Amino acid sequence: QVQLVQSGGGLVQAGDSLRLSCAASGRTFTGYTMGWFRQAAGKEREFVAAIAWSEGSTHYADSVKGRFTISRDSAMNTVYLQMNSLKAEDTAVYYCATKAGSWFIRIIRNYEYWGQGTQVTVSP
Repeated sequence: QVQLVQSGGGLVQAGDSLRLSCAASGRTFTGYTMGWFRQAAGKEREFVAAIAWSEGSTHYADSVKGRFTISRDSAMNTVYLQMNSLKAEDTAVYYCATKAGSWFIRIIRNYEYWGQGTQVTVSP
């Protein structure tokens, strides 16, 4: 059974940094994509970033490009989302997720397994 357990998050001020972690277990993730999504209050869940587990290629939403960095530690089976220069509009519940393959990585319904979510609040 695949499990994704998230940690990190919290309340910060605009301009600060945070790192989210997502520890994955239950299978070998070779050939899988690990993604981060977020959902602000009253809004739909949206794609933030993704990384191909095997080759490490990364993809970002335009809104976070240059500020957020997704990475993985294969030995620890953990994916990270380093968030710098945070803005008030980054406030949301952040979710990690995983799917087989490296296509259509921005589409939420393609992801099979999800973490529990973690709140990130950025005060102006």
